Amino acid sequence: MKEPVPLLSTVRIAKAFGSVTALADVDLIVRQGEIHALLGANGAGKSTLVKILAGIHSFDAGALYVRGRPQAFGTPADALAAGIATVFQDPALIPDLTIGQNLRLSRTREAAFRHWLQWFDLARLDTSALVRDMPLETLRLVDLARAAAREPHLLLLDEITAALTADQAERVFALLAHWKERERSAILITHRLAEVMRVCDRATVLRDGRNVARFAREPAPARGVQPAEAGVAETESVLRPRDEHRLVEAMLGAPLQRKQERSSPLRAEETDIGRERAAFDVQRLASGDAVREVSFSVRSGEILGLVALEGQGQDRLFALLAGERRPTSGSILIDGSPRRFRSPYDAVRDGVALIPGDRLLALLPNLPVHQNLVVPLFNRIRRWLRLPSEEGPRAAEAIGRLSIDTRAAAQVRRLSGGNQQKVTVGRWLVAGFRTLLCYDPTRGIDVHTKQELYGLLKELAAKGAAILLYTSELAEIPLVCDRVLVMHEGRIVDEQDGAAATEASLLTAAHGLENPA
Repeated sequence: MKEPVPLLSTVRIAKAFGSVTALADVDLIVRQGEIHALLGANGAGKSTLVKILAGIHSFDAGALYVRGRPQAFGTPADALAAGIATVFQDPALIPDLTIGQNLRLSRTREAAFRHWLQWFDLARLDTSALVRDMPLETLRLVDLARAAAREPHLLLLDEITAALTADQAERVFALLAHWKERERSAILITHRLAEVMRVCDRATVLRDGRNVARFAREPAPARGVQPAEAGVAETESVLRPRDEHRLVEAMLGAPLQRKQERSSPLRAEETDIGRERAAFDVQRLASGDAVREVSFSVRSGEILGLVALEGQGQDRLFALLAGERRPTSGSILIDGSPRRFRSPYDAVRDGVALIPGDRLLALLPNLPVHQNLVVPLFNRIRRWLRLPSEEGPRAAEAIGRLSIDTRAAAQVRRLSGGNQQKVTVGRWLVAGFRTLLCYDPTRGIDVHTKQELYGLLKELAAKGAAILLYTSELAEIPLVCDRVLVMHEGRIVDEQDGAAATEASLLTAAHGLENPA
């Protein structure tokens, strides 16, 4: 007996960007009335597949079917017309318009939008407010309410709960349960395996652009054959409670190894850097549900790594450490003395410098490289708009030291991404610092520039700097870090020796799981 035609299926979908293969022969089957998890490590191809399903990218080979009918979306409007609505990690709202204007621009019925806002306790939301004035968690729910108001047959949710509080996430889960009751479906991309175990009926795992495993809550039929024009035969493994480790193994491509017998990270008194007082000390720092009593120390001469999946509080933590936000409780100590940062200027004055995740936030894109490099030296616009001659040599020294390509030096926005990132680091070589907070500094830059930055961080640490490095690329940890902390749901849940840490041990801890003993 044949199974019903799936709501959505892809058959050997492939996509390449130049010489880089993003997807290769990906098969995905989503049934009507199910919540389907799409899992994979960073770079597995999840985002590319979602963008194909959303009509943003076209596919190079393969086939896409909706209810058994072949589709080739040319625009997001085509996907919406086929009953597919997407909520991306970054809300698709124009920041300089009001909520109401965004609704009208996207032709969303406000009555339907208001109905779904009630699920999130946002019935009193002021639609005349500008998008840029609203917190991210509210915007994510606004985007979801707007998508649901279209009454799509399939919702694509990319890390929807990453920026939400626990209460808000519960409301999203309630919406998904209601969605299933109405025989509608959703694809949920999440790094939170507890969510997969709780709300998802089936899961597809991608690795290196290919689907490598499928899981289902109930035993799959011995032969789940789909109509030839609508899908492919699939083999599913049964997913039972507390099977999260099997999902991690599928994402990694190898069984989790038992911890190697190794000594614990050296105690402070056993290390050269440990003989000194901690240069940067965090004690029970908290900020709502995002950061929950986080404590750690970074010593002079040490590179301390931080690993976390998307939306685990790492961005809020760095905002607290850099003075961009104020904690609700806890303290920050510099050389043993407590500090209270009311603004980033206070942090910089105490020698704490931030390399943000979005380099464009740190740059003045229309100004020359030299002026961008010396910005921290000046706190008045009139002073840095006219670069004093004595600061020129200091900027030139940083340019040479970092090998910054200045062929487009008149405007820093014309530099490559790697050179822009060098400028964000180089300004602190000019201004000086004692503690460097690096938030994913190598994201989106080429391998050669990454190696240069690794070498620079090691050099700075060797000269006594204290460095906290958050990275989304787990392979970086053993290359540069002395120790590494793992953050999950706003807390530090594990500490590992940097040189001995593996992708498997870090990813397991980042999912809130215990590594095998």
